[in-house]
Amino acid sequence: MNKKQKKNLIRIIIASVLMIILTFVPAKGFLRFILYLIPYFVVGGDVLKKAFKGIKNKQAFDESLLMAIATIGAMA
Repeated sequence: MNKKQKKNLIRIIIASVLMIILTFVPAKGFLRFILYLIPYFVVGGDVLKKAFKGIKNKQAFDESLLMAIATIGAMA
């Protein structure tokens, strides 16, 4: 397992633990949505960074932007 794979595995484990913890948090409404964004940013932060860099470099429609749109749409 190389360094990048270890980093990704740790991020997946952290996000999984956060998701399990959040199932027991008695938050409702918008606060609950904000709390569930934390694991999303832990796991999907790299994709969002690549999407914003693509927009900044005027190469908007790459796979990172499309994946970001798809995950945001799925949450909505």
